[in-house]
Amino acid sequence: MDQLKGHIVIISGSPGSGKTTTAQAIAHHPGIAKVHVHSDDFWGNIKTGHIPPWLPEADAQNHMVNQIAADVCARYAENGYLVLLDGVVRPSWLPAFEALGLPVHYLVLRTSVEDVVTRCLARGGDSLTDPAVVTDLHGQFAALGAYENHVLPTTGLDRKATINAVIAALESGAYRLS
Repeated sequence: MDQLKGHIVIISGSPGSGKTTTAQAIAHHPGIAKVHVHSDDFWGNIKTGHIPPWLPEADAQNHMVNQIAADVCARYAENGYLVLLDGVVRPSWLPAFEALGLPVHYLVLRTSVEDVVTRCLARGGDSLTDPAVVTDLHGQFAALGAYENHVLPTTGLDRKATINAVIAALESGAYRLS
């Protein structure tokens, strides 16, 4: 993965698809300097006036947060880090990253709706646990049109196999945005 120095990797998918677990593990993988950027933190920074990001009225907030995430990722990448951003990053949000003029990779982890609902329900706390919302978000990644080739199927893969599949995908260069 040394060839990815200064690159931004977006690990996306529905809640419960394994984005955070995968990004954290790869960030701790030996080799070049890496940073893990957890996009949920940017929404969590909004203390008053926060709109749940899955609601239609959150569109302006979501685009603002996405731009902030892109800007933060750029600063790390420009300083030689491999940046691993995990989040529910839809294809319509990619222009903010493409405009940075840096190498960007987009991987969408796709597993079954049953798996993501089960994982989200097991989290508890202040995590998203509403099966209807999780199912709807899963559906938003079911058909990505021009970005379908950025999907990495993970149904049936355990944590280690998913991490290895993502590393292999990154090393292949096949998930890099042009």
